[in-house]
Amino acid sequence: MTYPPNGGSPPEHAPGGPAAPVTVPAQRGVVAVAAERLRTAATTEPGRLQIIGAVLALLVVAFGAVTALEVSGRASAADDVVSRSQPLSADAASIYRSLADADTMAASGFLAGAQEPADVHEQYEEDIREASGLLVKAAAHTDASSPSWDEITTLNTLLPEYTGLIERARANNRQGLPLGGAYLRYANQKMTNELLPAAERLYAAETGRLGNDSTEARQWPFLSLAAGIVALAALVWMQRRNYRRTNRVFNHGLLAATAAATVVLLWLAVGHTVARAELRAAMTQGQESLDVLNKARINSLKARANENLTLVARGAVLTADGTQDKYETDYSTGMKSLGAQLESAGRLADGTPGSEPVAKAVSGVSEWQDRHKKARTTDDQGDYEGALEQIIGSKGSTGESFEQVDSALRQALAHEQGEFTAAASDGRGALGGLPIGAAVLAVLGAVAAIVGVNRRLSEYR
Repeated sequence: MTYPPNGGSPPEHAPGGPAAPVTVPAQRGVVAVAAERLRTAATTEPGRLQIIGAVLALLVVAFGAVTALEVSGRASAADDVVSRSQPLSADAASIYRSLADADTMAASGFLAGAQEPADVHEQYEEDIREASGLLVKAAAHTDASSPSWDEITTLNTLLPEYTGLIERARANNRQGLPLGGAYLRYANQKMTNELLPAAERLYAAETGRLGNDSTEARQWPFLSLAAGIVALAALVWMQRRNYRRTNRVFNHGLLAATAAATVVLLWLAVGHTVARAELRAAMTQGQESLDVLNKARINSLKARANENLTLVARGAVLTADGTQDKYETDYSTGMKSLGAQLESAGRLADGTPGSEPVAKAVSGVSEWQDRHKKARTTDDQGDYEGALEQIIGSKGSTGESFEQVDSALRQALAHEQGEFTAAASDGRGALGGLPIGAAVLAVLGAVAAIVGVNRRLSEYR
C-alpha cells in the first residue's frame, strides 16, 4: 500500500477496506418514544379507534375494580353488624342483666329465711353461670388493647369476690346470725358500685362499636358511583361518535359494554340504597328499642333488689344526708327511671307485636308500686312478717308484680331483637354478590368494548 508522500495518516476509508464507524444518536426515553407513537397513531382513524378502545376497556375495568373493593368494605361492615357487633352488644347487655338478677335473687333468697327456696337458689346459680360464660365468650372476641378488655378483666376479678360474699351471707343466715345481713349488704355494695358500673361500661363500649360498624356500612360509595358515571358517559360518547361517522345506530359490542356498565351502576345505587335503609331501620327501630328495653329491665331488677334489701337492712343503711333509708330511696329512683324508659319504649314500639308487651310492663309497674306502698305501710306499722309476705309472698305480692314486669320485658326484648336481626340481615343481603358481580360484569364489558371497536377497525383492512 502506498502512503502519502508527506507521511500523513492513511485515509479513513479506502475502497474495499473496512467500513468506518457510524455515530449513533442518543436513544430517546421509552416514554418519549411511546408518546411519539401515540401522536402518530392519533393522526389516523384506525389509530384513534385503537386508543379509544383501550381507554374504554380501562375505564370499565377500573369501574368494576373500584366497585368491588369499595362495596366489599361496606359488605364486611354490614356483616360485622349482624354477626359480631350486635351479638356482642346483646351479650354485654345479658351480662349486665344476669348480674343484676343474681343480686336480686340473692336478696330474695335471704329474705325467705334460713332455708333458701330451691328455685330462687337455682336462678341465682344460673345467673352467675350465664354471666361467667358470656364473659369468656366476650373475651374470646375482644382485642386485648380495647377498652372492653379492661372491663371484662375487671368483671372476671370482681365476680368471684361477690359470690364469696354471698356464700358467707348465706352461711351466717342459715345459722341465724345477724352478720349475714351485713355480708349481703356488702355484696350488694360491691355489685352496685363496682360490678354493674363495669358491666354498663362494657355494654356502652360494645354498643358504640355496633354504631361505628353500622355507620361504616351505610357510607355512600362515592368513588364507585363517580367511576361508573365516567365509564358510562365514555361509552355513550363513543356510540354517538360511531353513529355520526358511520350512520349506524348500533354497535353490538359497544352496546353490550354499555349495558354491563349500566347494570353494575344501577345494582350499586339500588343495592346500597336498600342496604342503607335497612341498616338505618335496624338501628333506629331495633337497636334503639333494645337499648331502652335493656335499661328498663336492668332498672326493674335493681329496684327489686333494693326493695328486698329495704327489709333486710331494716333502716340500718341511710342516705348520705342521714335522713332517709338508702335502699328505699334507690328503689324510688329506679322506679322513676323504669317508668320513663317504658314510656320511651312505647313510643319506639312498631305496631301491636311490639307495643303489647310494653303495655303489660307498664300495667305491672303500676300494680307493683301500689303493692309496694301497702307493704311499706305495713312495715312502718311494725308488722315485719306481714310486710315480708307482701314483698315475697306467692299471692298479691310485689314479687308477683315484678315477675309480670320482667316477663313482659323479656317478650318485648325478644321481639325487638328479631326486628333488628331481620332488618340488618336484609341490609347485608342487599350488598351480597355485588362485589363479585361488578368484577365479572366489568371484565365482560371491557371485552365487549374491545370487540365493538375491533369491528370498526376491520372496516379499514
